Amino acid sequence: MGASDSKLVFKQGIFKLSEQKDIPNNDGYWNGFWELPESAEDIFTLFSPTDVRRTRDNALGNLETLILTACNKLIELRNTPAFPDPELAPERYALNCVRILSRVLPFVYEADSLAAWEDTFFWAPRAIPMRQTGARTEVLFDGANGTDTADNDEAEEQPKGRPLGEELIDTLVDLLFYSEFTLPKAPPGKPKVSYAIWQTGVGCHTPVNSTKEYENNRKEILRLLLVMCGKGMYMPANILPVTGVRATTYLTSCADKQTVLSLLCSLLNTTLKYNPAAWRVPYDHVVFRDNKQLLVTYCLQLLLVLVLYPIPETQHGVVPKNYFRHFLGRLHRPQDFQFLVDGMTRILNQPMQANSSYLPGSQKSLTWAPEMIMLFWEALQCNKRFRSFIIDTDRSHDFVILVLFYALENKMDPAKQGLIRMCVFVLQTMSVERNFGKSLNKRFEGQETLPQSIRIPNFHGTYADYLITSIHTLLTTGKGRLEAIYPALLAILNNVAPYLENLARATSSKLLQLLASMSSPSFLFANETNHSLLQSLLEVLNAIVEHQYSKNTNVIHAILRSKKRFVTLREFTLEGGQEELERQAQLRKEQQERDNSLDGARSPVSIRSPNLSNVPEEHSAFAIGDDDEEDSDDEDPRRPLQRPATNESLANESIDSALAASVASSADEALPTQLRGMSEKARGKMPIGQRSFSRTNSISSLHSLAPTATHAGAFQPSAEWIESWQPELPLHTILTLLEELSSQVPEPTSEDTSVILAAIRRATVRGIDPSAIRVHLFEWSPLSMGWYESLLWGFIFAAEMLVSKGTAGVWNGTYIKLFHVQATAAQTPSLLAPRGAVDAVGSNLVSRIGSLSFRGSPTTAGMRGSTPNSPVVGGNTGSFNTQGTVPRDL
Repeated sequence: MGASDSKLVFKQGIFKLSEQKDIPNNDGYWNGFWELPESAEDIFTLFSPTDVRRTRDNALGNLETLILTACNKLIELRNTPAFPDPELAPERYALNCVRILSRVLPFVYEADSLAAWEDTFFWAPRAIPMRQTGARTEVLFDGANGTDTADNDEAEEQPKGRPLGEELIDTLVDLLFYSEFTLPKAPPGKPKVSYAIWQTGVGCHTPVNSTKEYENNRKEILRLLLVMCGKGMYMPANILPVTGVRATTYLTSCADKQTVLSLLCSLLNTTLKYNPAAWRVPYDHVVFRDNKQLLVTYCLQLLLVLVLYPIPETQHGVVPKNYFRHFLGRLHRPQDFQFLVDGMTRILNQPMQANSSYLPGSQKSLTWAPEMIMLFWEALQCNKRFRSFIIDTDRSHDFVILVLFYALENKMDPAKQGLIRMCVFVLQTMSVERNFGKSLNKRFEGQETLPQSIRIPNFHGTYADYLITSIHTLLTTGKGRLEAIYPALLAILNNVAPYLENLARATSSKLLQLLASMSSPSFLFANETNHSLLQSLLEVLNAIVEHQYSKNTNVIHAILRSKKRFVTLREFTLEGGQEELERQAQLRKEQQERDNSLDGARSPVSIRSPNLSNVPEEHSAFAIGDDDEEDSDDEDPRRPLQRPATNESLANESIDSALAASVASSADEALPTQLRGMSEKARGKMPIGQRSFSRTNSISSLHSLAPTATHAGAFQPSAEWIESWQPELPLHTILTLLEELSSQVPEPTSEDTSVILAAIRRATVRGIDPSAIRVHLFEWSPLSMGWYESLLWGFIFAAEMLVSKGTAGVWNGTYIKLFHVQATAAQTPSLLAPRGAVDAVGSNLVSRIGSLSFRGSPTTAGMRGSTPNSPVVGGNTGSFNTQGTVPRDL
């Protein structure tokens, strides 16, 4: 039978699946599902989403039998000694069973009405019907109804066996380490399944031979495991961390050390050994497809799914251990840490190098740098030795620059807000370490080697100067999109402030510029919690003054220049703030009238709630300036995820809303009660002990710092509201400093700067005692874990859409609930996606190049990258842009 004939027969069989009800489970018809298809494309193209849904809705019994027969056939092949024999047990049969399951399971998960059925079908113990035939016992075919109807009379039910889901997962894991299927042929007498780590690296120093065929088979198995774990994409973000996914729970709670370590190290080493720079011919990605990159993508994705998964507690109140996370946290050898760091930096550096190439587009930028940042964050959180290694060897500087690159590069992209937030949380995680703050005082050399987008003109400072300047940029240029992470950005400054030395003049100026914006009436009156941001920034200045006064004369000088600002804050009233707003409004009106008289009428400016990027300038001395101015090993931090989050429903909200809710929720719970009602002096000096590094509380220790989302005009400031927070602003340290220096240092406007700085160094300041250093940890809650998992699965979904070119993606056309999928307009014409005669000429040239056969390399004509119908995926916050491949109601 030719290929075309087999496709026609397979398509006819698919029609029969939905049209003929209750096909017997012993019918030879089912064999066609693993015998006829020649490739994964056959299954994903011929077995369309419409076909799957029609079968599910009109003939559920047939769909059930299809899943069961595919699972049983796969289990049978794994247990066949001859597998993978081309005649007796072809590997193509196993791959087609895997592909069929990958195709249909997402459509089972998307149907809420099948949740109970799916739970029983896959996760309830299975009755094993038996039959006595003379001296032997036969296991009857476990069909759709649990028995072979032809032998019901002779069968007697035996004790129940393992759930089908557990058997399927065990089979898939075994097939990842199966002789002549995914690993080289085992020596005679050795078992077919050998848990040998695929690549050298962590836990393995002896290379294992591999072939392209073995790697392709691994990809198919890994994708099905991702599909089974991907049931969470069909659950709301507030439900997923609490209820979990049975498949992921079973995988991560496996207590077999050899299995876990072999899979963990195989995924880790395959990911980190990949070198995207090994093939450096310009535009090679246009001519050749890197099949290894897809394997690495699936390895990294499954690794993250397993490592970050919070196992829900059982009915008995016990939280099982996540053994993948446990063993990642147990790594301790310096050479293993060096291997991790080298692999992570190599991947994260590649997009930076691709962007700075002299030939635009000559190098393909990797799409899974965000996932690598996530892996780095996970390693920081669960392995305290790795944290120490990163910081003590100054490798933290490299990661600070890399993380800031991804945050700053994407700060204006609405689809990348989730990535930016994760980058900020990674920095907050590193900043809790004392040695990290001290290491930032090292001078930053080689800034000219950075991409143009993150260079600071005329920069000659330390890593601390670079970090603070970058945070200032994120705070002031995000146009309000990043309001949810203002608390985390200020938490970073709070954590490192006690250790900062010799901050540059431009950096000091930026800190005081932030103070001017945050203390302006327009910002404070925007909502009822913005004053907490001001309070946090004052604590940053206090920490610098109290702990590093003698080594930060530029900061002291900037504070002296802003003396009026602090005095105004001490006397801040509702009437004074309103008068200042009226004065600013009048100035703007006069300016607009002048502009109109010169340039004609202009379109009206929309009114919006002020943020740090659009606070009106109240005085030139305080305006936002330009950028060109000078634990234990076993720690599993997600323990308190037992309680469902009942205060927010995220089913119909975006991931941005979910994160904002988790950051801004429950200010009364997050803010220590003992701080309320205290004087500013008492609050400034109150010691707070440093807690252990964990994920045991909520998303940020600075919950109350998140701006409250209020509608325009909804919040009306009152004198009582101002009285509730203004007396407690931590102004004592700064006001004492200003009073002490008033008689020892000349007025900033009356003397040369060098004279003032010298006077500051000589001055004696009394009445300021260093307070206990307060550490602002990143903390977790069920809502924040829901955001985190939705972020990961958003990355996975986007990567699959790009890989599949919109045709064979396993989740294409399904109804995702974890995040929103948004359709976009068609792509603009390009060399690789022509739309007209001129573009077609360029496309023809590329096609001819692609048809060339280089020595030692297969011809890859037709694999030329994007086409006009390719998906455009640009979302990292749960709002993904696709082109005609996802239902419109998403």
